Amino acid sequence: MAFLRAFGTTDGVRTLRSAPQAGVPVFLRPPLAQDYVPWAALRAESRDFLQPWEPLWARDELTRGAFRRRLRRYAREQREDRAYPFFVFRESDGELLGGATLSNVRRGVAMACTLGYWMGAPHAGKGYMSAAVSLLLPFAFGELRLNRVEAACLPTNSASRRLLEKAGFQREGYARRYLRIAGEWRDHVLYACVAGDVEARVTGCLSPVTNHALPSVPGDEPGPPGDLL
Repeated sequence: MAFLRAFGTTDGVRTLRSAPQAGVPVFLRPPLAQDYVPWAALRAESRDFLQPWEPLWARDELTRGAFRRRLRRYAREQREDRAYPFFVFRESDGELLGGATLSNVRRGVAMACTLGYWMGAPHAGKGYMSAAVSLLLPFAFGELRLNRVEAACLPTNSASRRLLEKAGFQREGYARRYLRIAGEWRDHVLYACVAGDVEARVTGCLSPVTNHALPSVPGDEPGPPGDLL
């Protein structure tokens, strides 16, 4: 089967787009080196909004060097079919809104992955991440041929829980001390969506997938932990 090509090659990579009639048109594409400035600005502006829901930020979290390491890690994980990260952009003007990643890909008898996402503070609550998830699910079940997409969120994160439930995820359990968030081990509510759950919901919401060539990204060094929410 044909997966997305690795970052850092001259092969085409996928851009996922909403159909023109979609209520909140967005497009998703893998992060590029040219995204550093808007990414750093949006994350800095959204620091107080994001930090309660994420792992502790590294001291150099928003530096260009840290971003380049992040891109190298993304490239390595995608080559190894372990994760597929995307940035989320507004279709009307190309503004960066946030990010979403299908990570922890398991093949064999599992055929599953984990969905994580983050949204910049100025764009939260406007339907952009719901639109992004509606693009990622058919990609996961179709292009990647997975059977299951899992997600976890803090019990107090009501916005994230509503988003998942609206997207077709079902609550499946409660995990104690599941992830270390903001420096503390925190309980999480566990959700999942399986192939077939959302087929009717996404029919007609997608535009044809487009390809773009990427410049090379040198090196293959370890990077900081990925964004979870």
